[in-house]
Amino acid sequence: MRNETQAYYDEFSKVYDTPRDRGYHRYLDEAEFALARPYAAHQKVLEVGCGTGRILERLAGVADQAVGVDLSPGMLEKARQRGLEVHQADATELPFDDEQFDLVCSFKVLPHVEHLDAALLEMIRVTRPGGWLLLEFYNPYSLRGIIKKIKPPTAITDRADDHQVYTRLDSLEAIRRRLPPSVSFQAVHGLRTLTPFATLMNLPLVGKGLQQAERLVTQTPLSRLGGFLVVSARKRVCPQALS
Repeated sequence: MRNETQAYYDEFSKVYDTPRDRGYHRYLDEAEFALARPYAAHQKVLEVGCGTGRILERLAGVADQAVGVDLSPGMLEKARQRGLEVHQADATELPFDDEQFDLVCSFKVLPHVEHLDAALLEMIRVTRPGGWLLLEFYNPYSLRGIIKKIKPPTAITDRADDHQVYTRLDSLEAIRRRLPPSVSFQAVHGLRTLTPFATLMNLPLVGKGLQQAERLVTQTPLSRLGGFLVVSARKRVCPQALS
């Protein structure tokens, strides 16, 4: 499975950045960065599954240090072209010592990690006590989740489609159950609640209205129906560390 996932994202890296400077993809990247920014400012940050570095580049602009890891050499080549500090690694085997980062975040990646529990433990391991994790999942109880279950494969290149990569959808309740005791759940932020099809945000007038509506809904309980659920969790401080 790991080799298949790596091959998929190496192929995806050839076109990944092409449509992402406008419309839907720009909205989502900016929304994810907006959630991470308060935790990242003047801190040491790790992004797990940094891809071509679109969010990591933003994080590097506010953090004292921003490091990324990704499974795909193709994605990492693009990130290095941005001048970013990145390493090839699996989410379940991070090449860092314990308690190295103030914030560990992951966007659009954990739903494609088959061994999620192992990845969560690794991300927690490299987070300092009292540090933060921002973890994004795909919500089955959302417009996006429902459509994703029934739609035909979507081609990413002439050699690959999105059904070729492992994908899991997790409810908020399931996510909370999977969080280890070493972290405490703090909040959930839902993104893309109202938009059934991403292409709608690429339409000149409709897209701007949808983006504004999505930003407003993020501040309401309706955001729990978002296609993307970003969970914030905090690593507990051991009593021994306080003595």
